[in-house]
This record gives sequence, structure tokens and C-alpha cells, in this order.
Amino acid sequence: MQVAEPILHVDMDAFYASVEAIKDPSLRGRPVVVGGQGGRGVVTSASYEARAFGVRSAMPMITARRLCPHAAFVPNDFASYQDYSGRIREVFLAHSPLVEPLSLDEAFLDVSGSVKLFGPPPEIARRIKNAIRDLGLACTVGVAPNKFLAKLASAAAKPDGLLVVKADSIEGFLHPLPVTALWGVGSQTGDVLRRLGLKRVGDLAALSRRTLERAVGDALGALLYDLVRGIDKRPVIPEEPAKSVGSEETFLRDLDSTEEILREILRLADRTATRLRAKGLCGRTVTLKVRFSNFKTITRSKTLEQEADTTAAIYEVARLLYSKLDPDRPRIRLLGVAVAGLAPGPPRRQLLLDQADAPRWEEAARAIDDIRARFGESSVGPATLLDR
Repeated sequence: MQVAEPILHVDMDAFYASVEAIKDPSLRGRPVVVGGQGGRGVVTSASYEARAFGVRSAMPMITARRLCPHAAFVPNDFASYQDYSGRIREVFLAHSPLVEPLSLDEAFLDVSGSVKLFGPPPEIARRIKNAIRDLGLACTVGVAPNKFLAKLASAAAKPDGLLVVKADSIEGFLHPLPVTALWGVGSQTGDVLRRLGLKRVGDLAALSRRTLERAVGDALGALLYDLVRGIDKRPVIPEEPAKSVGSEETFLRDLDSTEEILREILRLADRTATRLRAKGLCGRTVTLKVRFSNFKTITRSKTLEQEADTTAAIYEVARLLYSKLDPDRPRIRLLGVAVAGLAPGPPRRQLLLDQADAPRWEEAARAIDDIRARFGESSVGPATLLDR
């Protein structure tokens, strides 16, 4: 049986801020701003109460404080966000195996194979909303014949809404929208179209393909010709296995001291190793990412003979990569440590002649994981980082 509107786009509402309100119920109903708390911090999420004052994601935190000084300003807690994202993913997968995550807080689902179990797509969308509400969170769902229309529908229905775009109502939904609603039309292309008197999607739908191609270029013109007619043939593609695992951080002030830089590399190596083991992975290629104060960004990589998943092994390679940088380099704004060439963990080891003399980093790492699982991430770590 062919399903007319089989694609769902599920988008969490103020996800990070909502998770913080679950952790601290006193934040419910208040303006909440989540993000970096230093001078260079940016907003990663804002509750709808804070958005009423003009606070938006990616805004400098200093601007958010000026717009809404009475808000609760909360630092990022990515471990909690990933935890709740995993719970949300379980809800999705309980309704369809075809789930394409876009980020921690949104995904496409193809539910065409699930209607016999759960009913038509709008009913599946309501089931998902109810299951996510049971987690203490809210989401908005767009239901449509394809990914493009489903995402537009969820944007139109926010917050906590459900909008179905039926196959026979595409034109009525799509044509009144501004041209900037179309994928590929940013502010610059939007200005070009508006100067030509093309303000609405319906204005573009009245043009021939060739006219659109002359206006914005062949590739974009061909794409827009399909989109304004509600045509999007891309399938929902389930998540591929991770190609790398890593961690990076932008610092409140630029780093210059070698001792301080190595401490930060060690901290990032420890975080990366912990994430690898949590995912049941190990890897052979270690990459160090460095962004200087002039915003130039470089990466340096080294591939090991054997896989690794411990802080000691990853840090040793990252430290070596850092030591080969120009000592007269500019100050450092960002550091990142990642591991690629992934394989199921733990690492395979060649047998040593005297196993009693072999380093027991693996046993120590797993003991650390157990302690952190019981007492929190900051309960144990490298001694060099204790004074942080």
C-alpha cells in the first residue's frame, strides 16, 4: 500500500533549555538561556520565554544578557543532552527503522512501512509526541509527502505543534511562503530574487526552468524549479556508523603557554577516550585540530599500528603532533582531539612474551568508567587536571 504522506520531521522544542528544566524544575516557565558563560560564549538554546525578549541560538551570550538580564543563564551539559537524545532516538526507532538524525534534537522518519502497526502517519506523529511528552519534553512534527515539505511543516507548526501537508494541498501550503523558505536560498540569493520582484514561492513557480537557471545559476535554478512544485526525491537515509569520535573546545582566552596547552590536550584526549569506550569503539588514527587566534585552522594526524581507546595512548600521539608545530605560531583559540579508523572495541592486542610486564591502561580505563558512572564525570581523572 502506497502511503501519501509518509515522511515525518520531528524537531524538539528548545531542547537544551527543556532538558535543563527537567534537571531543575524551578526553571520551568522562566526565561532560560543555555550556552557558554564566558566573554566568547554563544547561546546554544533559549526557552520560548527567553525568545520573547529576542534571544536566539548562536547569539553572543553578552547580547543575550543585555536583552534578557533576568533570565537563568545555564552552562552547556552535553552529557545530559546526549542522554535525552538517545531516549528520543529510542522513541523514533520504536515507530520506524528508517530514522535519519540531523542533530541531537531533530530527525526525519519514513513511516510508510509502519502504518499497519500504528495507523496513518498523522496518528504515528501523535504517538511520537505523546511518548516524548512522557519524557518531560515537547516536540513539533511535520507530516508530508517528502523531506522538504515535512521540514517546512514542522517549522510552521512550532512550538509543540503537528501539521500535515497533504499531497493535494501542496500548492496552497507552499506558494504563500517567502522565497527564503526554500533550501538553497540564503540572504544573498534572496536579495537577488527580490530585486527581480520574486518575493513568494508562488512567484518562482510561475517561471520556467530556464528563466530560473538564468537568474540564480543552472544548479540552483534546477533545484528551485523542483522545490517550488513540492518535488523532493531524496529518501530518508538511516544513520551511518560514526566515522570518528572526538572532542574540541573554544577557550575563553587564547592559549600560549605550552604547559597549559598540553593540559588542555590531555583533557580533550581523556574526554575522547571516554566517549570511545562508551560507544564500544577503538581507533587507529589520532587527529589534533588547532585554531589560532587569527582563525587559521590546521589538523595533524598520525595512524597507529594498533587501535587505542585509552587516554594515555591518545594523549601521547596528540602531544607528539603538537610538538611538531611551529614554536612561533600564533596563540591558540581552539583545540580538538579526535580518533578515526574506528573498530569495535576493546582494542586487539598482540600477545606479549611477558604479559606481567604489559601496561594495564585498559583495566585502569574501565575502572575509571565504572567510577564515573556511579559518581559523575568529575569524580576521577588525570592528576594533572585536578586543580581545574
